[in-house]
Amino acid sequence: MDWVTCAYSAACTGVASRPSGFCLAHLDPEPLAAALGELAPGRLLDLRGTTVTSDLLSRVLEATGRRPGRTRLDRARFTGDVRLSGVTFTGDVSLDGARFDRLASFFGARFEGNVSLAGVRFTRELSFHGVTARGHVSLDRAVMSRDALFSQAVFGHGLSCERARFDGYATFDGARLGDGAAFRGARFGRTLSFRKVSGHAGFEAAHFAADAYLSATGRLTAARARADGLLDVTVTRCGVDLRHVEVKGPTTVRLTDAQADLEGAVLHGPATVSGRGRSVLTSLRQVDAASLELFGLDLSACRFAGLTHPSGVRVKECTFALTPRGVRVSLRWPMLRWFSRRRALADEGTVHGRSGPDDPGASPDRLAALYAGLRPTDSATSADFAFAAMEMRRQAGHGWWLSVSWLLCGYGMRMGRAAAWFALVMALMAAAVAWNSTPHAAQRPDLVPGPALHR
Repeated sequence: MDWVTCAYSAACTGVASRPSGFCLAHLDPEPLAAALGELAPGRLLDLRGTTVTSDLLSRVLEATGRRPGRTRLDRARFTGDVRLSGVTFTGDVSLDGARFDRLASFFGARFEGNVSLAGVRFTRELSFHGVTARGHVSLDRAVMSRDALFSQAVFGHGLSCERARFDGYATFDGARLGDGAAFRGARFGRTLSFRKVSGHAGFEAAHFAADAYLSATGRLTAARARADGLLDVTVTRCGVDLRHVEVKGPTTVRLTDAQADLEGAVLHGPATVSGRGRSVLTSLRQVDAASLELFGLDLSACRFAGLTHPSGVRVKECTFALTPRGVRVSLRWPMLRWFSRRRALADEGTVHGRSGPDDPGASPDRLAALYAGLRPTDSATSADFAFAAMEMRRQAGHGWWLSVSWLLCGYGMRMGRAAAWFALVMALMAAAVAWNSTPHAAQRPDLVPGPALHR
C-alpha cells in the first residue's frame, strides 16, 4: 500500500485523515463531521482501504453534492448496499482491489473520466445498466459472483474485461462500446447476452461455460474461444473471427453483408452458417464439424483444405469460384485440351497456380475427396463437383483410363465431347472413302474413251 494507514489498529488499511491519523470509519462523530465538512463538489475524495458502510457512503455523497471529483477507492470494502444512481464523478475513479459485500448498483451514474475496477470482487449483483462513462473503463481480473448487468451502458473510450470472471448471468444488450471492448481470457459461468451491441468486441481465448449470444455492428473476434453450450453469433456489415473456436453445443452464425473465418474450428454439435446480402465465408480449413450447413454464402474465396468431415457439409444457395474456359496446347499428353466453365473450390486454384503458391493441404488427392464428399443441394453444382472429383483423380495419376475417359467423353458427364468425336470420326471416314474412290473410278473399263472400245 502506498498510503499512510489508519492508526486505530494494524489490521485497518484505511487511509489516515489529518490531523487525527484515523480513517473515516474510525473517527468519532465530531472529527468525522469536521472531515466531511472539508469535502466539496469536484474535489478529491480519498477512501483508499477504508471500510465503508451504507451510512458512511450516504454522508460522503451528501457532502460532495453527489458530484465528487477525482475519486480514490482502491482496496476499499463496502459492507452495505451501494447505490450510486444520479451520482456524477467529475474526475477519474479508481476502485482497484475493492470489495463489494452486497449489491453494487451504478445504475444511471455518470463518469466524466476513466474508471478502473481492476481486481474488484463483487460478492452480490452488479448493475452498470445505463451508465455513461466518457473515458475508458477497466474491469480486468474482476470477479462478479452474481448477475452482472451492463445493458444500455455507454463506454466512450471502450471497455476492458481481460481475464475477468462472470459467475452469474451477464448481459451487455444495447451497450455502446466506443473504442471497443476486450474480453481476452474472460470466463462466463452462465448465459452471456451480448446482443445489439455497437462497436468492436474481442473474446479471444474466452471460456463460455453456458450459452453465449453474441451480436455486434463492429468487428467481432472469438478466436480460440471455448463454448460448452450453445454459441449464437449475429453480425452486420463487419467481420467475425472464429478461428480455432471450440463449441460443444449447437453453433449458429448469421451474417448480413459480413465476412466470417472459421479456420481450425472444432464444432461438436450441429452448426449453421447463413448469409444475407454480400456475406462471405473466407476459410473452412482444418474445420472439424460432423454436421455443418452453409446457406446463402459467397464461397468463391473460401478454402476447404483439411476439412475433416466433408460428407457432413450441406451447401445450399451458395456461390463458388468459376474455372476459366478455353483451349490450351501443352507438351504433356493430351497436347490439346479444352476447358468448359464450371463451379470449383478456391483451393483448386492453388493446384493450378492460379491463386497464389501451392497449399500442401490442397493436393489433388485431398481435393478429390472434398469434391466427392461435399453435398450441394442444386444439381448443377453437384454435377460440377462430381466432374471435379474425377479431374482431381486424373491429375493425381490414378490410372491412364481417366485421361482417356476425360478426352473422349468428359468422364461420362460431357457427352458433347463424345458427339464431337463421333462426328469427327464420321467426317474422316467419309473423307477417306471419297479420296479412295477417285483413282479407282479412273481405272474402270466402262469409263475408257470410245475409240479404245473398237480395237
